[in-house]
Amino acid sequence: MIALSTDREGLIRREGERAYPNECCGIILGSIAADNCRVVVDSIAIENAREAGEQYHRFRIEPEDLMKAELAARKRKLDVLGFYHSHPDHPAKPSDYDKEHALPYYSYIITAVDKGTAVDFTSWELKTDRSEFLQEHIKRLY
Repeated sequence: MIALSTDREGLIRREGERAYPNECCGIILGSIAADNCRVVVDSIAIENAREAGEQYHRFRIEPEDLMKAELAARKRKLDVLGFYHSHPDHPAKPSDYDKEHALPYYSYIITAVDKGTAVDFTSWELKTDRSEFLQEHIKRLY
């Protein structure tokens, strides 16, 4: 399970709308609760580093951006819980490309953006054997 505020969800949805028709991307920060729920405290929007002609269906986060997020999280006694990105004019489900580039443990939030409007919001975790993504329940905090 992953938990986040409706305000944080709204920020991520608006980031997807802003980037449309390209994919947005970012990093989610927070902590793990006693019940193993991932509690999102903050998110960091990252500039999609993919080549301009590929951004409509791919995103890339540069290692330097991930390192900056790791350091920012550490200073705040938080963890990098995962990543978010948008799927312009496609469902909020991980693609084969997403699966090939994902790592187990992390949450992967996807917001579907249909014709410029965020319409769906899901979260996924890759199984440790990398065979498939499992959808995570999203708990809205307030």
